[in-house]
Amino acid sequence: MKITISGSLGNIGKPLAATLIASGHQVTIISSSSDRVAAIESQGAKAAIGSINDADFLKNAFAEADAVFAMTPPNMGGSNVISNTIEAGKAIAIAVKDAGVKRLVMLSSIGADLPEGNGPIAALYTIEKIYTELANVSVTFLRAGNFYTNLYNDIAMIKEASIFGSNYPVSAKIPFSHPKDIADAAAQELENIPSGTNVRYIISDVRTPSDMAKVLGLAIAKPQLQWIEFTDAQAFEGMKQAGLPEEIAKMYVEMGASIRNGKLSEDFLSNQIAVDGRIKLEDFSTEFATKFS
Repeated sequence: MKITISGSLGNIGKPLAATLIASGHQVTIISSSSDRVAAIESQGAKAAIGSINDADFLKNAFAEADAVFAMTPPNMGGSNVISNTIEAGKAIAIAVKDAGVKRLVMLSSIGADLPEGNGPIAALYTIEKIYTELANVSVTFLRAGNFYTNLYNDIAMIKEASIFGSNYPVSAKIPFSHPKDIADAAAQELENIPSGTNVRYIISDVRTPSDMAKVLGLAIAKPQLQWIEFTDAQAFEGMKQAGLPEEIAKMYVEMGASIRNGKLSEDFLSNQIAVDGRIKLEDFSTEFATKFS
């Protein structure tokens, strides 16, 4: 198959490309940076350099593709994030239609079933609706959990105070996903062409902040590590002090509140959907310890 993937050589794009190429597929990787061409070609893939917002560029990148893996970058532009992300989704939809692509796999997220109250994930809700309207295209929404790798953002706080936290409680149930598990699931989906529109959750583990403190604390020789539940105002100020733009900080506070009230993960948890990822929190803790060091 000829498969085009967005996301450059990131945490998902790189292992996904490697898996697809090893299986004999012809892979084109979209990147916004010409500096990535050599690295992409060294993987055995073709590089397509351009903007994810440019439908004409994307049409050429999708030309003759049997399948497309679509990612929209998080926090596009630092402001007007949701509208910018939706515009990228619209450009992908136009290019898929104009290029005659028959198979589309989209990286989505838990909480994408919610139109609002889910922070930046609201953009993915709208993009899912846009892709659903594509005629004669087999579409799968690959809804991932919170990336384990987002926990790297807490390293500075842990080093300074032996605590970490957010605006949800120590008992909150959080579905996590590892980028490699997402890449494996994406490869499986790209090689299959089911009918209609489908949703697949790819979750590696479901754990609480209490588990996170215990497992990560042991991995970094800080068994006293504690999770602290912040107020929304405290979380917002902490993010601003860490350098996040105000708009993005507000969205992450809203997403945290959705974890706190249970809405963000409700569709996944209430339907008792299988946890089919391989990499558990204990496995990731060794990666976290390496990064921490």
